[in-house]
Amino acid sequence: MNRLCNSLEPRVMNDDMLKLAVGEQGPQEEAGQLAKQEGILFKDVVSLQLDFQNILRIDNLWQFENLRKLQLDNNIIERIEGLENLTQLVWLDLSFNNIEAIEGLDTLVNLEDLSLFNNRISKIDSLDALVKLQVLSLGNNQIGNMMNIIYLRRFKDLRALSLSGNPIAEAEDYKMFVWAYLPDLVYLDSRRIDDHMKGQAEMKHQFSIDELRHRERLIQAQQAQHPACRAGAEAERPARWFLAAAAQSHLLQGARPESSACPGSRLGVWVGPGLTYKDKFVIICLNIFAYGLKQQEKRQHLYFLFVNYCHNTVPLPIFPFGVSLSPFLCSRLQSLNAIRDEADLASMEARIVAYSEDITELSNVLMTLEMQLVEQLEETINMFERNIVDMVGLFVENVQSLCCTMAQCRDLENHHHEKLLEIAINTLEKVVKGELDEDLPEDVRALFVDKDTIVNAVGTSHDIHLLKIDNREDELVTRVNSWCTHLVGKIHKDEIMRNRKRVKEINQYIDHMQNELDNLDSGDILD
Repeated sequence: MNRLCNSLEPRVMNDDMLKLAVGEQGPQEEAGQLAKQEGILFKDVVSLQLDFQNILRIDNLWQFENLRKLQLDNNIIERIEGLENLTQLVWLDLSFNNIEAIEGLDTLVNLEDLSLFNNRISKIDSLDALVKLQVLSLGNNQIGNMMNIIYLRRFKDLRALSLSGNPIAEAEDYKMFVWAYLPDLVYLDSRRIDDHMKGQAEMKHQFSIDELRHRERLIQAQQAQHPACRAGAEAERPARWFLAAAAQSHLLQGARPESSACPGSRLGVWVGPGLTYKDKFVIICLNIFAYGLKQQEKRQHLYFLFVNYCHNTVPLPIFPFGVSLSPFLCSRLQSLNAIRDEADLASMEARIVAYSEDITELSNVLMTLEMQLVEQLEETINMFERNIVDMVGLFVENVQSLCCTMAQCRDLENHHHEKLLEIAINTLEKVVKGELDEDLPEDVRALFVDKDTIVNAVGTSHDIHLLKIDNREDELVTRVNSWCTHLVGKIHKDEIMRNRKRVKEINQYIDHMQNELDNLDSGDILD
């Protein structure tokens, strides 16, 4: 344990705390004493231990630019921040804090070991920059959605993962799901993964994994396209990963607390025609995913054409000056020299007036060109907005209609509900007559009290499943509409900023030339 004295009050990470920590953790013999006398350089520190200090906020670490190991566990930290300069960090421990969201790690590109054990995190995200990540500890948090595992597939070097103590670890298929979808993982929850069990898990989820791999290859191919297309794809990432999540059978399984808590869900596992139902449901979701990906490609292509057109339409900045804007730009130096060399005062004043009129004319020409460009771009932007809004509207309409379809998910669920209810009632009759030879699990047997109990249990499960489908549909529609609104808004905002910058540039250049003339005029007259 760190030898720094602890306090019950929240503490601030100031220079005094950091110096004391570095001093106590460094060498204590003669070399250490000499270093203290000469002054401790934070940039030379490679390991820093600040555990059990009641630290509320990460701060003042910017000087530790060569730090490789940082220990901040067992504090009261609420946000991950203040780590931007620690680009050499390899090992980071933030366990046993009050952190609710993963953030502030975008610059830690060399991080290999990250511990966020025992916090309040509910979602695994914002780790994209950690391309070297090998060990990730997220046990004892509040992660409840199995689709968080899909996100971790991008980390090809990840070998050890800890998720025990989270709601997802209570799911019946938890280990098999992780083993199947993270095939390069070696350790799960501090236990080495058996190769035989990993093979069985891959076989169980083979259909969904093959489809997901195919989609991942398509997405990788898209990201290798034009930078503008990559920007559009990045903006649509939430919608894309929702579609990938929709392609998994866990949408209607016990991956969520409310489903696993429902007695009807347990009944469905025992008596329901689960395998056929699940496979059909996965196929429908994969069809939605395939359609969504195809439409996303069309939207990105439209965005690429728009960006490419704007790039070719908008001229370069005025500097360096071009000869095409006005003949004045070619004769500027000649005019100034002529004014300077003119001996006759009346002729000089005439030249100054003519030159001043040329400056005004140039200003008018530049402003007219800019106004024409604004009108041209406004028309183009409005046309793009209409096209992209129509495209998104058609996508939403098709997803909600009978051709590609959340409606098919509801139809399948309704059919499954009817079959499950029929089987459950038949089973109840056998239980009442004592004709059922199979031993029932205790939680299932508790449902076979009377018809009302069975009907209510199956109905509750059915309502939960329909609610999940509705929520997924709402999430898809909301995200794609939000993406469209954000993109169009950003395009309009960028055009306003471009116009303001160009007008400012024109005014600055005109002022520069006018000042040049004024200074020349004053100087010559004084001479």
